[in-house]
Formats: sequence, C-alpha cells, structure tokens
Amino acid sequence: MANFRVPLKKYVDSSYDIEVGSNLYGKLSRDLKDGIIENVNRYAIITDSNVKDLFGEHLLNLLRNDGFYVEMFTFPSGEQNKTRETKAQLEDQMLAKSYGRDSCIIALGGGTVSDLSGYLAGTYCRGIPYINYPTTLLAAADASIGGKTAVNTPVATNLIGVFHQPRKVYIDLITWGTLPYRQIRSGLAETIIHACLGDINFFQYLENNIARLYSPNNELSLDNEVCEHIAFKNCEIKFRVVEKDDEEKNFRKVLNLGHTAGRAIEALSNYNLLHGEAVAIGLAFQAYLGKKLNFNTIDEYRRIINLLKLAELPTEIPNDIKSVDLINKMYTDKKVRNSQIHFVFQDGIGKMKQFNSGDYSIPISEELLLESLDEFRKL
Repeated sequence: MANFRVPLKKYVDSSYDIEVGSNLYGKLSRDLKDGIIENVNRYAIITDSNVKDLFGEHLLNLLRNDGFYVEMFTFPSGEQNKTRETKAQLEDQMLAKSYGRDSCIIALGGGTVSDLSGYLAGTYCRGIPYINYPTTLLAAADASIGGKTAVNTPVATNLIGVFHQPRKVYIDLITWGTLPYRQIRSGLAETIIHACLGDINFFQYLENNIARLYSPNNELSLDNEVCEHIAFKNCEIKFRVVEKDDEEKNFRKVLNLGHTAGRAIEALSNYNLLHGEAVAIGLAFQAYLGKKLNFNTIDEYRRIINLLKLAELPTEIPNDIKSVDLINKMYTDKKVRNSQIHFVFQDGIGKMKQFNSGDYSIPISEELLLESLDEFRKL
C-alpha cells in the first residue's frame, strides 16, 4: 500500500478598502484605471431591474466612456429571485458574452444583488474578483464586510453559498436618497442589531439621533452626518467580529442576533416582509427570550423595543404565522446542530454572551421556544 501526502498551506491576504462618500462612480473608474484589480479586461455590472434604471445605465455609460469593456446583466428585483436559477441564468448570459477568468463583477444594488453577485463571482471560472457597490442602507450594513455570499432555496434563505471577499466596497450615500421610506427603515434594523451586539455608545447615539433620518410626515430627511456615522459604525462593528472569525467557526455567530427567528419569519411571510423588518421582529423576540433567561434586564429589553419602535420597525410576529410553523422553519437555519435550534444572546446592550463551553450560541428546546413565543405574542 502506498501513501502520498499533499501538503497545501495557504496564506492569503484578503484585505480590502471600504470607501464612504457621495457620488463615488468616478472614484470607482479612477481606481480601475489605477489597477486596483490586475489582469482584468472585462467588467460585468450585475444589478436588478430597479437599480438598472436608477444607477446602472449611468455607471455603464461612464465606464464605457472611460474606455472599459463592460456589459450589464440584470435580473428581476426582489429577495424571491435570489436563487440558484437566477445565478445560472446570469452565468449563461456571461458565458454567451465570452466572459472568462480575465473578468471582474461589479455588484450594483441592494443585499440581494450583493449576495447573488458575490456567490456568482466566487464560483465563476472557479473564482473571479468582484467589487461591491451597495445602493441601500441594508446592503451597506449587512453585505459590505464579511464575504458571506449565498442564494436562497425553497427550504431556507442563504443556504447555499461561499465565502468570497470583494476587492473594494463603495458606500455611496447619494444612493440612499432614492430609497423608499420603508427601505431605509429596513436597513436600520441591521444597524440596531450591530449596536446591540457590539457598541452601547452607538446604541445611545441611535436613540438620540435616529429621528434625524425622518421628517414628521413619514418622509425621508436624511441627515448626511448621521448617515455617514451610521455607515462607518456598521463597518467598524462588523469588522471587529469578522476579524476574529472570518469563516464563522464561533465568535462570528453573534452576527446571527435577531436572524434565527427573523429569517424564518421572512420566509414564512413569502418575503412580503423586507429582510430588515423580519429580523427586527426576530431581534425583539430574541431580546424577550434573553430577558426570560436572565441574560439581559427588563430595562435593557424595553430599550431595545423602544429603539425599534423609534425606527418605526415592527416588533410583533404577524398573526398569520403560527408559532409551530415558525419553530419548524427555524430548524432549517444553518446554525442548527444535532437537530437543535441554536440562539445567540446579548449580555446586556453592546456585548454578546459567551457561555461556559466557550461557545457563543446555545441550543434552545422546542418546548421553551413554544412557551416563549406564546408569551411574547401576548405582550
């Protein structure tokens, strides 16, 4: 019998810059001219049907006028279209245009575009570079750092994907001004989650300043100083987590705060709830469960609920979603281990609970979940 060992040790620097500012299209073009990505001859802008008309055509024409070979590929907007089928269609379109390993993807859009484009880039020709240009507050908060890319399946959201880091991220605050009121609120949910898990001072800042994003008649009134601070703090907090655990072996699980129930609620609503709205409800329930287990106080729980309401986010599970269905859907979460639903919990506000095992998540029994859901729905 013969044995041959293949010694493979990889040391990779996946560092990248995040630029926060306004009207960054020209900066993107200049960076490409300066060789931010080497050995690339073709660029593919991937966007959805909404962003295509808002920003896609403008970026396409700008890059073409600057001498780049670039095409735009679009798919119907909406989380329900973040699927393997959509990914395959985009891949076929790129192949038909002779895109190969000398290509780079520019993901232009919200979280759906970021997730789908990053996954496509991670597998196309066994991996090509991509640039992330998020156009929503939610995408800037959730998809700019970490390199988690994925598509949804009928079983659960974000179940199939890869870790693939962008080469650079451009957070263009001008794009936020085109967002519907509801989309801004949705993006604030991930912002509040970041404050809850990593920075009590930022939580207090949101309590004091979140109203500067809205006018009294429920219209946007985006204060540029607040927007820039929110964008920066989202990146800073998430980076501190990802730096310690870039492939989600343990500590990075804390970013699942609000998402265990939230993603299940999102799917059970048939995506009628936006992602941020669903995880806001998930955060509210997780905070209640944490209070019940004495991980946070009643006052801390109330502050979390009050901040969600100040952001005009939902905090109640829709009546048409049954508790038993919600629990069954939670079993499809990627964090399930040994057929047990795992939750992460706050250790007060601005810090996450690490348990005696060293893990940042613990299993919660079906009985406790059902009891807690019933109590939560009666509040």
